[in-house]
Amino acid sequence: MADKLYSAQARTGDREDTPAAGAGDPVMPALPPLWRDSCFWLTLAFTIFAGGPFLLPGYFWGANDARHHVYFLFEYDRLVQDGIWWPRWSPDFAFGYGYPFFNIYGPLSHFLAELLLHFLNVEHTAAIKSIFVLSIVGSAATMYAFVRSWGGAQAAVISALVYVYMPYHLLNLYVRANLAESMAFVWLPLILWGARQAILRPSMRWLTTLAVGYAGLIFTSNLVWVLFTPWLGLYMAALLVIHHTPTRAGAQSWRAQIGQWVKAAIVPGLGIGAGLGLAAIFWIPMALERQYVRVDQWFDGRYDYRGHFVEFFQLFSPRWEFGVSTIGPDDSVGFQIGAVALTLALLGVLSAWTAAGRLRWEILAWGVAAVGATFLSLSASAPLWDLPVVGGILGFAQFPWRWLVIPTLFISLLAGLVALPLGRLRTNAYRVAGLDVPLLALCLVIVLGSYGLLRVENVEPAEGPVSLAGLMRFQASSDEMTGSTAWVKEIPTWSRMAQYYIDQDEAGEPVRPVESLIDYSIVDYNRETGFVIDSVAHSAVMEEVFYWSPLPDRHIVYEHFYYPGWRAYLLDERHGTPVQELPVIPETTGTLGRMTVPVPVGEGHVLLRFEDTPPRIVGRAVTWFTIVAMLVAAGLLAWRRRRKPV
Repeated sequence: MADKLYSAQARTGDREDTPAAGAGDPVMPALPPLWRDSCFWLTLAFTIFAGGPFLLPGYFWGANDARHHVYFLFEYDRLVQDGIWWPRWSPDFAFGYGYPFFNIYGPLSHFLAELLLHFLNVEHTAAIKSIFVLSIVGSAATMYAFVRSWGGAQAAVISALVYVYMPYHLLNLYVRANLAESMAFVWLPLILWGARQAILRPSMRWLTTLAVGYAGLIFTSNLVWVLFTPWLGLYMAALLVIHHTPTRAGAQSWRAQIGQWVKAAIVPGLGIGAGLGLAAIFWIPMALERQYVRVDQWFDGRYDYRGHFVEFFQLFSPRWEFGVSTIGPDDSVGFQIGAVALTLALLGVLSAWTAAGRLRWEILAWGVAAVGATFLSLSASAPLWDLPVVGGILGFAQFPWRWLVIPTLFISLLAGLVALPLGRLRTNAYRVAGLDVPLLALCLVIVLGSYGLLRVENVEPAEGPVSLAGLMRFQASSDEMTGSTAWVKEIPTWSRMAQYYIDQDEAGEPVRPVESLIDYSIVDYNRETGFVIDSVAHSAVMEEVFYWSPLPDRHIVYEHFYYPGWRAYLLDERHGTPVQELPVIPETTGTLGRMTVPVPVGEGHVLLRFEDTPPRIVGRAVTWFTIVAMLVAAGLLAWRRRRKPV
């Protein structure tokens, strides 16, 4: 009866689609849909305490990245107002010199916030807080769905609530205020669910679940995507060995065994490939064009990873304050694992291990991932960070403590194990008014264990109302959002655009975008040797200019950093259509690496606009191909099922 606990859980009716029973495994009855599962709604109800701080009036402007995400959304909306729903260039970052922010940063969280801002006319801060709340509820829902598929509803409730209330998750919400990483918590359990089911019960349904989850993570946080993927690969390899290896020794040759593993890996492999394909419109340009931005400013000085390792005692320190991670072990912010989560995880493993059957090897994989990723955040792992290849992968986290997202995920899974042995003991004697009293007690323990951490510091914005002037003040005071492209020799600290916005604001006028990006200091109205420029039309990613030049070797200089994708055209005077492409050249004088466009002798109109590059075109084509291929495959499978005789 090695699987007696597995069998006991199955008899409760808390099983989902699982593979056909193997040796010693029970036949698993199907679970009801989530929307008919009372424990699912109980779980979501208990997330109200985590979302409560976001329902307070005001906004937590002083949190680490709280201002960032408001102005990320502000910039996203600026581009949407110009009809650009898939932005790549942010014209107002770096004091108005522009930066390809959404070309290298996952846009999904701010796209969702933009839907609220654009269609429901909510405020910027309210939209950001709404997506934070959505990330809390969504992460509980996906964790519940995953754990229910192998552990039943009671285990799913415990894992989902531990996942929501673990300190590192709350740190991301209230102290760091990192919207992208908080939304990434939604996708991680969904990916594990899709991967596990695709290996155990391969079908188009689970291939799609895995693909959507993996693509969602890429679109949300490419940083968490890179950190999570190696552990996902190890878990999938463990699942193949656990569930597709004969239980009787010598049952088949090694060649046949490897063939069976390869066959079982086809559907989950296609799921990962489809996820990459769905997100190719983002990650292909991100990977190939990241080289054109300066990254040194984000990895040196106060960002140097060597000063941000976690000391072992910090994993258990109750210290919890608002602030930022500082160099050394005296951080005011907390990096604790959480006493309740860790205790439940240890008790769960100890109580479930003997009777867990094949599930115990998955438990072992989760434990290895939790311990291994925690080690990567500790100062003891520093030698690994200095290795040539390994260090490059680890350093993608920027700060070693970011690796704590992985143990947060897997410790939550282990914590749910405490409900498995309890499932054998439950009777109606433990129910009051239809409610499971032991389960409710555990839920309250989880919430109360982190209750002191459920707070935000709502303050007034030091930069004033959300506007272009506020954005400039924020960049100047914090040295944030001042990323530069690879052609910039010296990062600017101010600009004429920034001063223009401040002047408008101080004069009490509405702060409006600049009407031109032309450097007019080169204009000379001398009739014989002059050079005349006049902006005709301007938007966030385009400008049309009339010029008159009696002499050769004249250039139009734009107050934007050079970056691939900007193209210039000489226009037909009568129809305004491009007749000749002009080169866009980064300036060789000065330190700003601004764009310059040489113009021919005479007069005419020049159009400068931001367009797709080959990596962006390829990425978009791959995404559309993947969507069409998945729809065709789903349609063919549905057609075959209808034609198949009963």
